[in-house]
Amino acid sequence: MTGQLAQDRHALETVLGHRFADESLLARALTHRSLVGMRKVGGAAETDSFANERLEFLGDRVLGLVIAELLFQKFSTEAEGLLALRLAALVSAPSLARVARASGMASEIRMAPGQVAEDVDAVLADACEAVIGAVYLDGGLVPAAAFIRAQWAALVDEAVAPPKDSKSTLQEWAQGRGLPLPLYKVDSQDGPAHAPNFVVTVTVEGHGGAVGNGKSKRIAEQAAALALLKILSPS
Repeated sequence: MTGQLAQDRHALETVLGHRFADESLLARALTHRSLVGMRKVGGAAETDSFANERLEFLGDRVLGLVIAELLFQKFSTEAEGLLALRLAALVSAPSLARVARASGMASEIRMAPGQVAEDVDAVLADACEAVIGAVYLDGGLVPAAAFIRAQWAALVDEAVAPPKDSKSTLQEWAQGRGLPLPLYKVDSQDGPAHAPNFVVTVTVEGHGGAVGNGKSKRIAEQAAALALLKILSPS
């Protein structure tokens, strides 16, 4: 690793609070699957193992553990359901993308020509999880947890009240107007087995619908309900 690339990686390592012993882990974490197969190493095309999906899988679990512990400590009197809502919001794609942009890793993501990582929250979120996984593999839980706690501190502090359960709120909105319960339909499920993506549509009779997506059916339903609530109650 030389020149500007090395300088940029070292700058990112400063933000991460960890200097990699195995720099290939960081490079892999910042490699989107769209690039795999388009470059050659030693005359052979790169294989799937060089994309960041496996590291994303690991980083997602590390992030969930650290955030769960943080919430358990900070909100010591809250019930499990409220903690779960906080956790879902903090590990969501928008939160991860925000950290990716703030930390500087967004500009380091390698993608196929013509694609820009900074414009796509899902790409940024996946890379952020992959980088966390890379830090964990290279240095263990201590540096990974330190980075997570530092980068998520502001997001946790912003949420003074726990996020509302969007599905329950939408149901109450419909029932309060004498309408049938909202209907949820899974439109599609794709992505690798370890990182699926669900797309769900929710409709309320006579009031249209909205679409949401997420790594589980439940998360996608919550996202769809929130999107419809924003349409029904824009204020």
